[in-house]
Amino acid sequence: MRINTLIRDFLVRALEEDIGTGDITTELTIPDDTNSEAIIIAKEDFLLAGLPFSLEVFSLLSDHINVDKHHSDGSSVKSGDTIAKLSGPTRALLAGERLALNILQRLSGIATLTKRFVSEVEGTGAKVLDTRKTMPLMRYMEKYAVKIGGGYNHRFGLYDGILIKDNHIKAAGGVARAIELARSSRVHLMKIEIEVKNLDELREALQAGADVVMLDNMELPMLKEAVALARQISPTTLLEASGGVRLDNVREIAQTGVDFISIGALTHSATAVDISMKII
Repeated sequence: MRINTLIRDFLVRALEEDIGTGDITTELTIPDDTNSEAIIIAKEDFLLAGLPFSLEVFSLLSDHINVDKHHSDGSSVKSGDTIAKLSGPTRALLAGERLALNILQRLSGIATLTKRFVSEVEGTGAKVLDTRKTMPLMRYMEKYAVKIGGGYNHRFGLYDGILIKDNHIKAAGGVARAIELARSSRVHLMKIEIEVKNLDELREALQAGADVVMLDNMELPMLKEAVALARQISPTTLLEASGGVRLDNVREIAQTGVDFISIGALTHSATAVDISMKII
């Protein structure tokens, strides 16, 4: 994978945050000309994601780090597996250890959780989407991890998709008015999505010609009614369920017939997996 400028700049700043003026402990205990080998080890079962970003950390610290990858992103890793073997200047290995592991643990956690949600809705036709509820400056990597887990990316930021939410509706003067204003000045190929909270708002959004409707925080009975109503009024309008989605209810939500299910928890609540690095 080619690491883009956005990611490289983030990694540089993250290293500066951690190392500052120098890794005091390593510089005091490890001679500058020392070389070592190290292995990155899985300490539980998970879906691997983020290895290219993690390894880039060491490349930024030294031009003399050699890598032997035992697994690649998308691999199902078992506890005890060696993910990669590194060799090179010991100071660089130790200075990059924590940042590299932090990234790998978090992104693998996101991919693993996403895969669980995707498995739950298998066969329903519904697609699992992420949201913008990501860690600042880590959005590209976190949305990448969602894709590794089999999910799909919603809009990346405020600039690449129209999503009219409750505050937009209130400020604009209503559902239909908000859609009218968006349509009057949008890029003609860009779809208009709007968030609704009840059947009245849904009906108004459909009649106003929304391309996608987000059914926000609806209980299952209302969600079923909403899907039936939408298919009756505007069969081609895409429907997205959002809010309160968990592993124990996501299949029921998918079975209502919605096209998408957006889940903020994929990124904001994924538990980091357990990975360590050992000098050998």
